[in-house]
Amino acid sequence: MSAYQICVRCENRWPVTHRPRQWCPACHGVLLSPTTADGSVPPSRRNFRWVARPAGSTAPRPEPASRPRRRVLDGTPAYPEPPRWGLLDPPVQEDDEPDRAETLACLAPTLLAGTAAVFGLAALAEAVRYGILLYNRTRLVDPLVLAVSDALVWATQTVGPVVALVAAVACGLRLITLRRERYAARGLADPRSPLSLLIGLVTPGVNLAMPGVFLTEIADGDPRLLRAIRTWWLLWVTDGLFVVVMLMWRQRDSLQARADGVLLTALLAALGAAVALAALHVVRLFDDTDLWGRPLQRRRLTHATGPASSPIAPIVPVTARAPEATAEAGETAESGDTAATGETEKVVVP
Repeated sequence: MSAYQICVRCENRWPVTHRPRQWCPACHGVLLSPTTADGSVPPSRRNFRWVARPAGSTAPRPEPASRPRRRVLDGTPAYPEPPRWGLLDPPVQEDDEPDRAETLACLAPTLLAGTAAVFGLAALAEAVRYGILLYNRTRLVDPLVLAVSDALVWATQTVGPVVALVAAVACGLRLITLRRERYAARGLADPRSPLSLLIGLVTPGVNLAMPGVFLTEIADGDPRLLRAIRTWWLLWVTDGLFVVVMLMWRQRDSLQARADGVLLTALLAALGAAVALAALHVVRLFDDTDLWGRPLQRRRLTHATGPASSPIAPIVPVTARAPEATAEAGETAESGDTAATGETEKVVVP
């Protein structure tokens, strides 16, 4: 039971499935706010409060209405020793050492980068092997070159699936932790249990659709994050379909089909590297960093409402001006000099 609600009337505990309830299904009493089994709800989010009473005392009984209540004027109450009946929230001792699941989830970006590098080498090895096959059509191949090519293909095909599997497990744990943190920031509990998330991630066929749904639910409408999720989702589905095509192609036993299978394997490895890089980009965006782990810089572009205008007029050489403009500029300069010296010129018209 991850979260439950307590009824104030019958004191039954009801698990929170999709969203919190308001009324008790058994007695129709009021349900308190959801709380977890370890009692980690902060005091600011509780809709109840603790009432402190002295040790050994019982709940006060209501007095009859006809009996007047006496006021005690003995001053401030005093105790012979410090009272021990105060109720305080015990300090939460956080374990700084993460467990194995948290450690593996933190290694998801590193494992994704390693997966992309291994699949990139696998694509290069398969491309070299295909080039050797084309070269061997007319000429013999050096045994040393063939041995190096075989070793590179064997190493990448062995290490690649292992690293990819470990990276997939780390990404699944990272997704569970990320969803819990995102919903906790909203003041809610994750509506999907970890078991349902794992089933959606490991079930063949279903794992082509559900991971994108799980990520979209916590994207919070961020256009950059949604665009990265959809890009990875498209590559992920394409890679799954390409694997099916590759398995069907390997059923052919002709020599040309085997040669074409080498080329298809190179394309599949390159697509796997692209999927790993796209997944790494999504993980980095959830951490507000770019693909290289640097802090993300968000830029805002606005549309101009009109043409750009310069406050300073362009400088035009005197030789390029028209004669009329030059004469007008000279008359303006002379009138300015006359006004500056304070002299006036009187023109007599006959």
